Amino acid sequence: MTKEKVWARIIEYGILALVIFSPLPAASVYEWSILVIQLTALALIAVYFLMREKPQTNASLSSSLKWPRYLFLGFSIFILVQIIPLPKILIKLLSPETFSFQKLFSVDLSNKKFMSLSLLPSHTLEQGLELLSCFLVGFLIIKTITKRGQIIRLYSVLVAMGVFEAFYGLFELYSKNPRILFYRKIYYLDSVSGTFINRNHFSGYLEMIIPLSIGLILARINLFYMPGLKWRERLLRLSEKGFAVNLLISLAIIIMGVAIVFSKSRSGIFLLVFTFLLFFVLIAPYFSGPSYQKKWIKNFLRIVFIIIIVISLFIGIDTTIAKFAPEKLLQEQRPTFWANTIHLVSQFPVFGSGLGTFPSLYPDFDGEEGPLRLAHAHNDYLEFLSELGIVGMILLLGGVLFIIIKSFLTWRIRKHPEVKGLALGGIVASLCILVHSITDFNLHIPANILLFSVVLSLTLVTSFFKRRDKNQ
Repeated sequence: MTKEKVWARIIEYGILALVIFSPLPAASVYEWSILVIQLTALALIAVYFLMREKPQTNASLSSSLKWPRYLFLGFSIFILVQIIPLPKILIKLLSPETFSFQKLFSVDLSNKKFMSLSLLPSHTLEQGLELLSCFLVGFLIIKTITKRGQIIRLYSVLVAMGVFEAFYGLFELYSKNPRILFYRKIYYLDSVSGTFINRNHFSGYLEMIIPLSIGLILARINLFYMPGLKWRERLLRLSEKGFAVNLLISLAIIIMGVAIVFSKSRSGIFLLVFTFLLFFVLIAPYFSGPSYQKKWIKNFLRIVFIIIIVISLFIGIDTTIAKFAPEKLLQEQRPTFWANTIHLVSQFPVFGSGLGTFPSLYPDFDGEEGPLRLAHAHNDYLEFLSELGIVGMILLLGGVLFIIIKSFLTWRIRKHPEVKGLALGGIVASLCILVHSITDFNLHIPANILLFSVVLSLTLVTSFFKRRDKNQ
C-alpha cells in the first residue's frame, strides 16, 4: 500500500470515527467532546494537505461547488468580521443597534477606539470553531470519499449507529436505573432518548438515519425484488446473503421508527410520517424502472410503516398520543420564545448580535423572570437570524439550500438504481432535519449538526457519483 493510500485510509476512518463518537457522550454537548471533534477535524484536514496526490474528484461535482464555495467562504469571513475589533465609528455606521447596546452596558466606552460587531466575541469564536469543524468534515467527504466502497461504508456505519441508538434507548427505557451511557439519566425518564439528553434531539438524529436506511434498501432493490419466481426459488433467494442483509436493514428501519414513537417527540413522530410520504411522492415521478418495480417499492414502504405502528400499539403508546391533545399543545411556550426572538432579530437585523450570543441576550427580551434561562430559541432559523442577521443568514442558509437543490436536480436525471436510492435517502434526510429545526434546536447540538454536515456532503457526492473503474 502506497503512502497516499495510507493517508486516504486515515482520513476515511477518521471520518467514520467521528460519526461513531459524536452521539455517544451525550451528543457531544460538553466542552471536552466538542474539543475532540474539533481536534480530529483539524488533524484530518492536515493529513489531506500532506497528501501529494489528492483523490481524483468528479469533474461535474467540482464545477457544481463554485457557489457553495463562495457562500461558505463568505460566511467564514463574515464570522471573522463579527469577531475582530473595528473602529468605533465604523460599528456605529454599520450597526447602530450594536453601538447603542455596547454604549448602554459597556464601562468607559468613551475611551475605547475599537469594538466588535459581536457583543460577545469570545462566544462567537467558540461557536464559529464548532461550525468550522463541521465545514471541514463536509469538505473532506466531498474531496476524499470518491469510491463506491467508501460511500457504502459510510452509509452502513450511519445506519449501524442509528440502530445502536434505538436499541440502547429502548433498553434504558425499561431499566431500573436509566443512564445516558456515561451519565445518569435525569430528564425524560419516561421516553426513549438513546445517548442524547433531549428526546427531541434523539428523534432528530434518527430522522436523518431512517431515510438513509430506506435509501440503502432502494439501492439494493434488485436483491430484494423477486418477480415471477416459484416458491422453491423464493426460499432459495431468502437464504442468499444479499437478501438477508436487506432484511436486517428493514428490521433496522422498524426498530428506529418504534424508538422515535417512544421518544414521545411530537416533531419526531410527525417527521417519521413525513419521511414515508416524501418517499411516496418522489418515487413516482423520478425513480427510474418499470411500473411494477415502483409498485413494489411503495408496498415495501407501506408494510414497514404499518409494522412500526402495529408494534408501537402493541407495546402501548397511550402517553405518546396524549401529547397531541389540544390542552397539551396550548401549554407550549414556543410561540412566546419565537415572539421574543423576533423582537431580538428586529434589534440587530443586518449583521446580528454575534454568533453564540443568543443565550446571553435573550433574558433582556424576555418579560418573565425565573430561575431557568432559555439557552436556545427552539427554532434554529430565528436563533441564527438573531445572531447572524440577514447577511450571515443568507450566506449560511444559501450554501445549505444550494447543495440540497443541486443534489436533487442532479439526482432526478440519474438512471443508476444504486445512485438513485442512496441519494434520495440523503435528500429526504436533509429535508427532515431542516423541517424539524423550525420547532427545535437540533442544529445547535454538536452530534446532530455534524451528522447533518456528513449527510449533506455525502448526498452531493452520491448524486454525482460515476464509477471510473472496476476497483471502485
